[in-house]
Amino acid sequence: MAKFELKLPKMGESVAEATITNWLKNVGEKIDADEAVLEIATDKVDSEVPSEVSGTLTEILFQVNDVVKVGQTIAIIETEGGNLPVESSAVTSSSIEIPVVAEVAKTAALPTSVISEKSEIKSSDKFFSPLVKNIATAEGISVAELETITGSGKDGRVTKEDILNYIKTRGSQPVAATPAVSQPAVTHSSNAVPVSVNGGDEIVEMDRMRKLISGYMVASLQTSAHVQSFIEVDVTNIVKWRDRVKNAFEKREGEKLTFTPIFMEAVAKALKDFPGMNISVDGDFIIKRKNINLGMAAALPNGNLIVPVIKNADQLNLVGMAKAVNDLGNRAKMGKLKPDDTQGGTYTVTNVGTFGSVFGTPIINQPQVGILALGAIRKVPAVIETPEGDFIGIRQKMFLSHSYDHRVVDGALGGSFVKRVAEYLEAFDVNREY
Repeated sequence: MAKFELKLPKMGESVAEATITNWLKNVGEKIDADEAVLEIATDKVDSEVPSEVSGTLTEILFQVNDVVKVGQTIAIIETEGGNLPVESSAVTSSSIEIPVVAEVAKTAALPTSVISEKSEIKSSDKFFSPLVKNIATAEGISVAELETITGSGKDGRVTKEDILNYIKTRGSQPVAATPAVSQPAVTHSSNAVPVSVNGGDEIVEMDRMRKLISGYMVASLQTSAHVQSFIEVDVTNIVKWRDRVKNAFEKREGEKLTFTPIFMEAVAKALKDFPGMNISVDGDFIIKRKNINLGMAAALPNGNLIVPVIKNADQLNLVGMAKAVNDLGNRAKMGKLKPDDTQGGTYTVTNVGTFGSVFGTPIINQPQVGILALGAIRKVPAVIETPEGDFIGIRQKMFLSHSYDHRVVDGALGGSFVKRVAEYLEAFDVNREY
């Protein structure tokens, strides 16, 4: 028999620790290779940690709500055969995939107000786990209020159960005054309009990720001055081209060809033309992003949102873009995205047309300054101009809806950018080779 040390794997450059939320296996239970052993939570995602080997779980070194550093041994698994080298148990993000349970619709960073709140919690004299800080941020709980919660954990540490129980009774307790801007989850404000409930209604509490999404969306609206520009685009050539080449493309490349990579290619080109849209805001400072990393918003089967990121999108040709879109989309559906897959976005695209919407007004993914919504492609009657005169014909058209931050992006830039995307799409060569 040999002992294998199960370590907390690396989950991204910015993730140094995680909170254990649930042990899926008990001491004495058999474990198969790649089978999930426990669930963890970080500031970014909820994940499962699988075992690299088959064997029996003989020792659990940390309990639920304990905070573990990346690389620390969290359990001992007894295996058949000779001793395993310690180095083989050091799991890295490149050697194993951690399935993502849920992710909010954000990538690189939180809104400035949320960053300030989290930094404030981090500077507190008391220790709070990432999971507790996440919940506190989503609920708009300030550091002063958080420090008043009595903890039942080791050395008086506030556990997940402690803060959830506090939230349930929060309305009847005195709350420390904090600036409204530091509270993203305003849906829980004491000033909320009362909702009447009758006997036939069902009351279901939001899960943790839905609360976080709620907080981030409201915080984005409070942070950025949202304004929208809309433009209608004739994509007839794109539709014809895709219909002509999609079968050959799939046969040669082994990938399905959707409209998304074509649109992403146009957006990446437009961002190179208008780098003022590829920026972030940090207080009174503007950060000009060097790389063009496109986020592609997606809805998961469980209803939560996720934004995987195509890194250096402007450096990809159409085949490379199609492979990247399909890879991230498929892994999102299967819950196999890594934390790094959702980080570093500089601009986001969301396809509201997937659900039949003609256009939408998307909320900016902080700390970015713009997000583009792709509407449904529809056959519509249109005026076609020719040297012989104008006539009515059937064309394939769609709307582009551009939301941008009016604090730093004026109408000229916001409108010119979406117009350039439309120009690239309408100029698409129907005879193009892929």
